[in-house]
Amino acid sequence: MTRKYELKAQETIDTINTLLDTGVEKISVIMRHSDRFFSNNAGSEAFMGLTDQGKAFAVDFGKKIRSTPLPRMYSSFFGRCIETAYLIDKGFTRQNDLFLDHNSMDEMLAPFYIKDIKKALACVERQGTQVFLRNWFDRKVDEEIMENPEATADRLTDFMIEQMKNLKKNTMAICVSHDWNIFPLKEFKMGLQHETAGDVGYLDGVIFFEKDNDTYITNYQIEPILL
Repeated sequence: MTRKYELKAQETIDTINTLLDTGVEKISVIMRHSDRFFSNNAGSEAFMGLTDQGKAFAVDFGKKIRSTPLPRMYSSFFGRCIETAYLIDKGFTRQNDLFLDHNSMDEMLAPFYIKDIKKALACVERQGTQVFLRNWFDRKVDEEIMENPEATADRLTDFMIEQMKNLKKNTMAICVSHDWNIFPLKEFKMGLQHETAGDVGYLDGVIFFEKDNDTYITNYQIEPILL
């Protein structure tokens, strides 16, 4: 089974670098994993790893991260996210000869908002992903199946801000997650609907940052928004 998503690694890197060049010191990034295999078996989804191309994309992303601030890696507990974080780490180390702390896994970077996976997957199969997402965001999906979408965006925002505020000096949080974790942030925090903004590509990131004691959210598609 093959699905194609655009690679957005350079857009994520460019957004981070633009912020650093303006003097921003506290940054946390939530980004989608790299290019991975797909399966027709829904039960295998959590175990699908990266393609060879996806592995190369992740290593290259790590090479492109500046040596300072030092990245601090976090990920979902799904294999493709762990693998992406590991290979970003290896690319960074290869390029800079600097060693990073081990990746930390966190449930907030996984699909915590899915309450009944069997019913959710059945809905997606019937409706298609795009329609299902719109129904979720319009609160037409029972909250016994999917958590309230705005509450999901709030929880993710709180998590990302907490990661940022807990950073050591001269470090940056890189959190490898899933497209469905990013869609609610774009919808409810950034005003970017998936119907017009498009899919979340591989290594496509949303960036939280602090400047002058205010917290903002941004990505390559939009100017920073005050939270």
